[in-house]
Amino acid sequence: QVQLVESGGGLVQTGDSLRLSCAASGRTIGSFALGWFRQAPGKEREVVAAISRSGRVTYYADSVKGRFTISRDSVKNKLYLQMNSLKPEDTAVYYCAATSPQYIGSPGRKENDYDYWGQGTQVTVSS
Repeated sequence: QVQLVESGGGLVQTGDSLRLSCAASGRTIGSFALGWFRQAPGKEREVVAAISRSGRVTYYADSVKGRFTISRDSVKNKLYLQMNSLKPEDTAVYYCAATSPQYIGSPGRKENDYDYWGQGTQVTVSS
């Protein structure tokens, strides 16, 4: 079992930056592949970025490629999402997620690749 808690969301203006953090407890994040998802009002939850257990392989949705960076710190047991050049369409609740320790393969892009979820943090980008 692992517990995930996101932080770092807020209200920003177009073009600003934010860094989201996801603190893990219960187990070391080295056991898991990790991802960030988001859900905008009236829309389905979608993957934003994902990172392999080793940290060497990453995936980004086309909509954030070149603007967002996912990273993990095994010492601090945290997952991060650096978000630059934010746009109003990035407004959503952002969730971090972890796979089971048995997960094998490239960073998961689907919700059902993940077994553990945080409660979410709101990001609002004003125009």
